[in-house]
Amino acid sequence: MNSKLYVGNLSPGVTEADLQLLFSRIGAVTEVQLKLDPTTHQSRGYAFVTMATPDLAAAALRDLHSCNFGGRYIAVTEARPPQEPKAPIGAGFDLGPSAPFRPSHPQRKHQRRSPNSSRRRR
Repeated sequence: MNSKLYVGNLSPGVTEADLQLLFSRIGAVTEVQLKLDPTTHQSRGYAFVTMATPDLAAAALRDLHSCNFGGRYIAVTEARPPQEPKAPIGAGFDLGPSAPFRPSHPQRKHQRRSPNSSRRRR
């Protein structure tokens, strides 16, 4: 098992110190990363906690998953490795340098017919 844990469903008032204190009851904590919104600097509701050993991480997962913390039942799971960001649509096509759109034939201007035109509707 990995020694890094994902902790979700955190209340907005929870701090890194609160998480450090909670997980240190199980054993040695090496790192706590509370994820914050970049614009408001408020908690995004989840964090990553790294325990000293994988055995301590397994014990924390067993004891703290669905634990009432800060008025909410927190979710503690094993953290997954980060994924590479997905490429934008069309990134696999070699389109070359972009050029402005030019139609292959000149566009015709639509002309209005005058009421006295030689063509009659049938």
